[in-house]
Amino acid sequence: MNRVEVPDRPHWLGRDYKYIRLSWDPELSLLRVRTCVKPIQCYSLGAMGELQQMLADISASPGVVRHFVMTSDVPGVFNFGGDLALFVLLVRAQDIDSLRMYGRRCVDLVWWMENAAKLGVHTTVLVQGDTLGGGLESVLPFHKVIFERSAQAGFPEVLFNLFPGMGAWNFTIRKAGFAVANDMILSGRLYTADQLYRRSLVDVVVEDGEGEAAIDTVVRTVDPRLRGTLAALYARQMAVPITYESLMQIVDQWAESALTLTTRDLRLMERLARAQARKAGGAEEGAMEEIKRIELDTAWGEMREQGTERGSGLTAWGAL
Repeated sequence: MNRVEVPDRPHWLGRDYKYIRLSWDPELSLLRVRTCVKPIQCYSLGAMGELQQMLADISASPGVVRHFVMTSDVPGVFNFGGDLALFVLLVRAQDIDSLRMYGRRCVDLVWWMENAAKLGVHTTVLVQGDTLGGGLESVLPFHKVIFERSAQAGFPEVLFNLFPGMGAWNFTIRKAGFAVANDMILSGRLYTADQLYRRSLVDVVVEDGEGEAAIDTVVRTVDPRLRGTLAALYARQMAVPITYESLMQIVDQWAESALTLTTRDLRLMERLARAQARKAGGAEEGAMEEIKRIELDTAWGEMREQGTERGSGLTAWGAL
């Protein structure tokens, strides 16, 4: 097999991003992605658009990236998960098209991670701080999951009468078994790094401040046997398959369930979103709402340009 000539620096590293920061290690062909999403460190439509562009660049340059590493630039927070401020607006508008569009974008991200081995990329994630709901869902498909000891994670969605709909059931069952998935998702509890390690959802737990060294150890251990490791990981995926169709079916169920949330549920989500914004140093409530409107309009505009729009998307949005 001919070896791909890897550039000193891929040309697409020069893209201008707002919510992610990229760095490149030419020795290991390692792409490092650091996230810093405003006003809340979550999977907003704006952040997901940038992540999708970056992953598309990797896919379009086969053999260039061998190692993919993701971390957070926000102290004490890896990712708060779903965009609660956006969900509140969409549920009040009864805009199921936009809820589905949001969920499908989340699935596309975890689906890329699920298939990274087939693309020749080994993935590592370092969690320092809180990762909730969709943040934990996004971590589970990574090949190597590292938590610093003070980090905690869980699926709190049931507390406001929703459930994690972008892969939590599928990936937790595969890694930890049905009983663990059932308990974690239906209880809404938060778990420590050590508790997640004992449930096989985390591969490595290190002391606070030692995460960076752990990344280096993982990558340099895997690199000499990368082809064999990726082949084994792909075989593991084939042995216990997760289908794109099943992920999308769950997203549709999640969107339909979201429309049944009560005023009390939505108020709780709003309080959580405000608390998250304060912890991440985000915007005030009025500014945050306007940001969500702009991100939604931008996302649907991109889909119209690509010819992939499904439904009107803006069903009752203009009335808000």
